[in-house]
Amino acid sequence: QVQVVESGGGLVEPGGSLRLSCTASGRISSISDMNWYRQAPGKQRDLVARITSGGNTITADSVKGRFTISRDNAKNTVYLRMDSLKPEDTAVYYCNARVWASLAFNMYWGQGTQVTVSS
Repeated sequence: QVQVVESGGGLVEPGGSLRLSCTASGRISSISDMNWYRQAPGKQRDLVARITSGGNTITADSVKGRFTISRDNAKNTVYLRMDSLKPEDTAVYYCNARVWASLAFNMYWGQGTQVTVSS
């Protein structure tokens, strides 16, 4: 079994910063892509940022220049540094990992962490 757990959400004022963390654990041989998605109330879940095992990244246009994704392969952990936060960044943030285990790739999701940007 593989578990994915996010942490680091909370309430922050506009212009503030947060760092989210996400760790995958369990029967893992390797992890390829690790991703952050977000879902605001009444909206679809959208990709925020992706990082490959080699460190290549993509970032959504809406957060480019403000959010930075990084990872520690030794710890099976991905981070999302969020700066200059805006009220429209308010959402539940989900981590997703593409894991090689039991001779197959599978996608695993975390339970989500709430980020609220408000004064």
